[in-house]
Amino acid sequence: MTALTEWQSFYEIVGSSAGALIGLQFVVLALVSNIPRTPELVKAGKAFITPTIVHFSTVLLLAAAICAPWHCYLPLAAIWGAIGLAGVIYSLLVLRRMKRQAAYEPEFVDWLYYAALPLLAYAVLISAAILIPQQPSMSLFLVAGATLLLLLTGIHNAWDNVVYHVFTNNQP
Repeated sequence: MTALTEWQSFYEIVGSSAGALIGLQFVVLALVSNIPRTPELVKAGKAFITPTIVHFSTVLLLAAAICAPWHCYLPLAAIWGAIGLAGVIYSLLVLRRMKRQAAYEPEFVDWLYYAALPLLAYAVLISAAILIPQQPSMSLFLVAGATLLLLLTGIHNAWDNVVYHVFTNNQP
């Protein structure tokens, strides 16, 4: 399908970026692994570190799905809908984890980047899955926007985690 072929370069760049950033997250976690872990920090990690890997992995999965040689949009719609639904559920789980952890008091920007923006991105994926039969071009742009939003949110959150561990949590 010609419309998908036109998006190949975009998704090669975005998917490669997500893959590289997943690798960097593992390096960062290895560097801060000497920080003593308490049950509170483990809960905070599930609320603030794990979602970053999940969002980068979602971007990688979306890029791989778009680059596959599809002959119709139906399988893509199913993939986008499934990822979107799983992402909405996961975002709500992250929101709950953010509320329940006691290691860090989230600020507005934390609620925005760790809960609201990912929830929006996953909801847009669901919308794209629903719209693709009538508006394939619009759907492809919606998925690209959701993919970029997840990638940029992940970059922000990864940086936020590093800054927190280096400048706040690593103090004597």
